[in-house]
Amino acid sequence: MIELELKYGCNPNQKPSRIFMANGKELPVEVLNGKPGYINFLDAFNSWQLVRELKSATGLPAAASFKHVSPAGAAVATELSDTLKKIYFVDDLELSPIASAYAKARGADRMSSYGDWVALSDTCDAQTATLLQREVSDGIIAPDYTPEALEILKTKRKGNYNVVKIDPNYVPEPIEHKDVFGITFEQGRNELKIDEEMITSDIPTVNKELPEEAKRDLIIALITLKYTQSNSVCYAKDGQAIGVGAGQQSRVHCTRLAGNKADIWWLRQHPKVLGLQFVDNIRRPDRDNTIDVYISDEYEDVLREGTWQNLFKVKPEPLTPEEKKEWISKNSGVSLGSDAFFPFADNIERARKSGVQYVAQPGGSIRDDNVIETCDKYNMTMAFTGIRLFHH
Repeated sequence: MIELELKYGCNPNQKPSRIFMANGKELPVEVLNGKPGYINFLDAFNSWQLVRELKSATGLPAAASFKHVSPAGAAVATELSDTLKKIYFVDDLELSPIASAYAKARGADRMSSYGDWVALSDTCDAQTATLLQREVSDGIIAPDYTPEALEILKTKRKGNYNVVKIDPNYVPEPIEHKDVFGITFEQGRNELKIDEEMITSDIPTVNKELPEEAKRDLIIALITLKYTQSNSVCYAKDGQAIGVGAGQQSRVHCTRLAGNKADIWWLRQHPKVLGLQFVDNIRRPDRDNTIDVYISDEYEDVLREGTWQNLFKVKPEPLTPEEKKEWISKNSGVSLGSDAFFPFADNIERARKSGVQYVAQPGGSIRDDNVIETCDKYNMTMAFTGIRLFHH
């Protein structure tokens, strides 16, 4: 297929819309089901690049959950603890490695992943399709699908679920173009390879310790940032992104946003949250929203309004600010990546509150000394990558 007509562009009034290869070559994708739209394909191509690079860098199957051209979550396949299986709501499923990767990518920020676009580095199998079958999602891109997986996915959204197959051997042209306001922009593709050498060659902090898990998580954070709308910061732990702050004008706002998401990910593992008793047959999105409210400061209002009976079998005790603060303080070993340098040490101060111990950022600020000094104050390890990862 040389071109594919789309329903419309970013909005219904933006017609006509299509994707095609300017050089007249065949498109490297095949639509197996549904009719993906303009934004779907933006998510598909960004997310595919992300998981392909994660797989190449780590050797592990990788998955991503995308919304509006930025990842809500990204992960590689590692063994899930019983607690993570429970908070990701997959403790009733048998998971293959690629299914585990997607469970982690989706589970990091379930609120943001609602209606996501899925990317898999490996063939989509029946276990991944079964997991996806019960989630609200717009579509998926993968290098292949087993016949059973494809049949399962075709049952979603009344048979209209978007399923895209991409040629894993496709290599884009080294120069890319984009039209804005009728003017064509041209640049070389960002072919930067993110690997262990990038995070080990320049460590200016006193503490230079980087365990293998931290190296893996920093690589995951940086590759995630490579395909996240800038400015952006990513917190990672246990082989997955646990908080992504995207598209903020201020770097500290990125750090706060991503840190707040990482805190929620950690708070969902609190015994009180794990012990919530929801009413039977509660919809999955309603349950996810309720957990978010329960963790937030808004839950006292829910109790006062007396609406808890619609959500829980038993009225739960609130998670107090003191309990939340104490629980968050127990998080440790978190890795953090930034797509550009930290101009002020306030980013490090905020990151520390969410358990960050390892940092990777380009360096190059006139205040690098202050940022390094703040890392040293908390015995954190920080690597200068020397490379900016802006993505627009």
